[in-house]
Amino acid sequence: MSQPQSTLPVADAAEVRAYARRLVLLHPRQLAASLLLYSLAAAAGLVAPWMLGDLVQDAGRHAGTAATAGAVICAAVAAQALLERYATVTSTRLSEKIVARLREDFVRKVLELPLTTVERAGSGDLVARTTRDIDVLSRTVQLAAPDTLIALCTILLTLGAIALAGPLLLLPSLVAVPVLWASTRWYLRRARPGYLRASASYSRLTEGLTETVDGARTVEALGIAKRRLARTDRDIAESYAAERHTLWLRSVYLPFADTAYMLPVAATLVVGGLFYVDGAVSLGAATAATLYVQQIIGPVDRLLFWMDELQVGGASLARILGVGQALPDRHTEAGQDAVHTPAGQGIEVRGVHYAYREGHDILRDVNLVIRPGERLAIVGPSGAGKSTLGRLLAGIHTPRTGSVTVGGVPLDALPLPELRRQVALVSQEHHVFRGTLRDNLLIARPEAADDELEKALKTIDAWEWASALGLDTEVGSGAARLSPAQAQQLALARLVLADPHTLVLDEATAQLDPRTARHLERSLAAVLEGRTVIAIAHRLHTAHDADRVVVLDDGRITEAGPHRELIGRGGPYAALWESWHGPDEGPAVRTGGT
Repeated sequence: MSQPQSTLPVADAAEVRAYARRLVLLHPRQLAASLLLYSLAAAAGLVAPWMLGDLVQDAGRHAGTAATAGAVICAAVAAQALLERYATVTSTRLSEKIVARLREDFVRKVLELPLTTVERAGSGDLVARTTRDIDVLSRTVQLAAPDTLIALCTILLTLGAIALAGPLLLLPSLVAVPVLWASTRWYLRRARPGYLRASASYSRLTEGLTETVDGARTVEALGIAKRRLARTDRDIAESYAAERHTLWLRSVYLPFADTAYMLPVAATLVVGGLFYVDGAVSLGAATAATLYVQQIIGPVDRLLFWMDELQVGGASLARILGVGQALPDRHTEAGQDAVHTPAGQGIEVRGVHYAYREGHDILRDVNLVIRPGERLAIVGPSGAGKSTLGRLLAGIHTPRTGSVTVGGVPLDALPLPELRRQVALVSQEHHVFRGTLRDNLLIARPEAADDELEKALKTIDAWEWASALGLDTEVGSGAARLSPAQAQQLALARLVLADPHTLVLDEATAQLDPRTARHLERSLAAVLEGRTVIAIAHRLHTAHDADRVVVLDDGRITEAGPHRELIGRGGPYAALWESWHGPDEGPAVRTGGT
């Protein structure tokens, strides 16, 4: 079955193997210690069959041989248990380090994802990779990998012991190799795409459930519960079909494998007996070889058991590595070495087109020059592209065609730290991170002193509640809860600390009630003084106070000018203003704007 395309990339098998090798070789000493201890434990486990073979060979000829053999076997079993214990501890520590590094790499890759990729991917795929795939891979590294290592060491040493007992006896012990090779090859060629398909189905299921839960009120208001249930049923059916396919693969593969590794026992017993009759091998060697082959069943069984888990883990690792393969949306991330320094603070938008989906432009041929220190309001009906234009002006999105520059330098050619020193976006979305109030503020400027934090909080009239709470108070999930207004003020305080020359405000006070929002906007006046301010305005009082208003409709700029001039024109802005505020009573309106 073909694997459906995932929103985020998936690494290929070669990349997965290369990354796994690099990850394991990060700690060569611990890896060598684990291999040595497992090998010694496996070697200790070979003593008992050897001694039993000698007992059979020398039966009745040497008094006391049985007692000596029993003592040696007991000592070997004790040594094996002790060695396996230390080998398990060593490999567990190694696997925990590997899992920790893997998680760190994954978090770094997630944080480096282009914001446009995150928005287009949706929540389901990324959440599934962050939760299910990480959990599956952790299980693989912590359990499957060490147990597979033990099994391989035991199998190789046991085959070596059979060769020492009698080279001819190695032949019947390998009778299962053709069957195992053919069945394993058949399975591996189908397992990876099968498990990738299963993981992708979990992503779609997670995305659908997340959307339904997040939009529960909308679902109820619009009466679309049956449609959402139908989508969930389809996603569950696809996940069921994917899981059933992988189950079918296992149901075909494992019976062949189980039969294959039982064949060497019977073959060694029969062929060893024939060799003994012909005098090609001793009775002790034939006995020891048969016991070795019997003993090897357990490790081979574990190896085959974990083979499936390794395939699941490999598919999860491919999805996790794929997160880091998302194409960059910034030229600097693509390897440019030149350092660009803006020659000024003016922002220019030239011939910009932008689309979230190919062939569906949200913005069309947008041209705009924003002067340093200007207060610009962007207004328009819902869906006109206002927030999209704001994100382009903040350098979050890059245009499909055209350019957005600051001081003559394209925004996507600036390193992110430099970009954020030039332009910052404060949107309706904000987040309070788990940590102290101080930690949440220092995100914007880690070197800021407490008096600077206090000044920033006072600037946006948040010092009263912040000082009562205390800078060292834990906030965020599971700790002290901030109200929506306080959380928004915290985001604005970060903005004050970041101190960019241009601010893009996408309804930054939308979460506050109108009275509080107006109060907060007045308190921001000192912060905004002398800066370039671009306000995405849904409440038109913001446009009323701006130096210039840009009207966006269907992705195009239809009007631009001061508030009263646009009112006097009687065009789209005047219609918006009247529908929101009622007729303007100002003299400029009565005289037609002259």
